[in-house]
Amino acid sequence: MSDAKLMFSVDSLLAEARTRTGGLEDFGPGPFTEPLALFVASLETDARLNAVGQYIARERALAHIVNRLQYVNDRKLFAGVERQRIVKPVFIIGLGRTGSTILHDILAQDPANRAPLTWEVTFPSPPPATATFQTDPRIARCEAGFPPLDERREKFKAMHPMGARLSQECVVMMGDAMCTPLFHNQFRVTAYQDWVDREGDWAHVYDFHHKQLQHLQSSHAGERWVLKTGAHMWGLEHLLKTYPDARIVFTHRDPVKSLTSYASLTALVRSMGSDEVDRFEVAEDWNPRLQRALEHAIAVRTAKNYPDAVFYDMRFSEFILDQFAVVKKIYGAFDLPMTDAAAARMKWFIADNPQGKHGIHRYSPEEYGISPAVVRRDFRPYIERFDLPPE
Repeated sequence: MSDAKLMFSVDSLLAEARTRTGGLEDFGPGPFTEPLALFVASLETDARLNAVGQYIARERALAHIVNRLQYVNDRKLFAGVERQRIVKPVFIIGLGRTGSTILHDILAQDPANRAPLTWEVTFPSPPPATATFQTDPRIARCEAGFPPLDERREKFKAMHPMGARLSQECVVMMGDAMCTPLFHNQFRVTAYQDWVDREGDWAHVYDFHHKQLQHLQSSHAGERWVLKTGAHMWGLEHLLKTYPDARIVFTHRDPVKSLTSYASLTALVRSMGSDEVDRFEVAEDWNPRLQRALEHAIAVRTAKNYPDAVFYDMRFSEFILDQFAVVKKIYGAFDLPMTDAAAARMKWFIADNPQGKHGIHRYSPEEYGISPAVVRRDFRPYIERFDLPPE
């Protein structure tokens, strides 16, 4: 079905989104329909979708279109959203599969920390409110939207936990700006990802990201945001311009492990909507993209143009030995208070979520045509800078 015509178009998506939102049409300033058209065109020419994949891709696109319309409309309806201040947010960035997801969920246990949860990112309108934050019907709606667990989804859960109340990544929120590496992870949209890599409007992504955080905290605020995605490597300079006082945890791991695990996750996710997934191609395509993004982020950081930002380097090898000890170091580096209540909740979460709780993620470089020697040659400056021995 690789040459099959899509069963939807940009026009049909926009028409359906208008129906789902009661006639909303204002996408606000900045590019949206143009990159949406690029995404849809790449789905048709590159993605090799089967019928299930077409449905998944259509609903993915519609979800972001609807969210965008509602974010813009809610800003008109709810007074004070635009006056919300985002102060010293904590970001977790770095290559994928480096412990960032579990770290994000651990940090989210601190009552002072505000992490975007899956349910509110999935259904952000109206802004979530403190009084109903634990009982909002959107939580159940989000849980009901997860597909039943089959063999592939059991494997995915072993790689990346799912749940309406779990922390969500900024890479998903970036979809509401229609510029995100998420799409090429979920679908084979090569031409679209080429645009993201070379021409993506990251200034707009972070302008809208700031509006999203204002929206989400307007009726349910914390002392600070804790946010996460490796996609921040693509536009780190724009992140730092938008949040000049950001606190950034940069996670590091042997790139052979990181890239192989990422290829494994991508191949699995794409197989849910395509019968033609080439594991070797996934790694061959993604590895240089990730290398460029990593090198870009390090170059931005090295330039030191943002004196109010603070970085902390977290090595995966140290993190897995004692997660809470590393969290305490992060709090110390960022001068954050660690309350007894926060420490107790974090320790409980760590004990309740041991590595392999949902299954063991097994993978080898050979399955994806990855040569450890070549990766370590290509990433030598990174490996040496952060002292990353082979795992």
